Amino acid sequence: MSTNFPTNVTSILAQLAPGPVAFILNEDDVELAATVDHHRRLGFENIIVLGESPTARDIAATFIPVAPFTELTEFLNQVLDVLAGRWVLALHNAEFLFFPFCENRTIRDVTQFMNEERRDAVFCTTVDIYGATIDRDAAALDFADTWFDRAGYYSTGRFDGPQRLERQIRLFGGLKWRFAEHVPWERQNIDRIALFQARPGLRFDEDGRLNDAEMNTITCPWHHNLTAAIASYRVAKSLIANPGSTYDVDGFVWDQSEKFAWTSEQLMAHGLMEPGQWF
Repeated sequence: MSTNFPTNVTSILAQLAPGPVAFILNEDDVELAATVDHHRRLGFENIIVLGESPTARDIAATFIPVAPFTELTEFLNQVLDVLAGRWVLALHNAEFLFFPFCENRTIRDVTQFMNEERRDAVFCTTVDIYGATIDRDAAALDFADTWFDRAGYYSTGRFDGPQRLERQIRLFGGLKWRFAEHVPWERQNIDRIALFQARPGLRFDEDGRLNDAEMNTITCPWHHNLTAAIASYRVAKSLIANPGSTYDVDGFVWDQSEKFAWTSEQLMAHGLMEPGQWF
């Protein structure tokens, strides 16, 4: 591990309860408590927040301080060997995992199903969520008045030079598509591998992909697999806060916006995730 890596991480990880572990990188404290509570309801017994928080004592999670501007994948690359065999969720504060039927099923149901499917990773779509009005002084979501784009999504193949990568795609849409002039091209895709099973030698590259090509695929060769979605407030926050975009954003709601119901059924109905064939 690098010299600036917290020295107590290994001991913390050794004391985790059995089961999946969620890592939440706390960038700005926005909706951190709500993020932790959401994943606790999904059945995560192990929730680790990376970073400090002034409200830490009121949040039921383990906190690990990290250096400013630490990338989530940078941290994970240093602990995946220790976490070998565990399912890992990687996201940021104000991001919320949804999987098919998550209102009645738990994360353990998902990981058990994926193990039976002989799949080590879950393909995830990042679904941008945003408020109906722009308040540049607000630092929180209005959960009763949250919206998302119901249209405007498309996919392309992923390539390694001229070679198309089998069953790997790049997804586009949401706020990164509508405000593309404010988002670097290499960061405009909304697909990610946020839920996966760790093993020795597994690492993320600079593109956010894992060094096992099969774990980056959307489905196996013989049938469709379960996929998931992450409702994320990050892009909305960034567009409002960044000087280069803040005054170009008068609002996010457009004619293809729909109020977010915070349900898996809505996300499945719009094709933003699917249950696979037997889940």
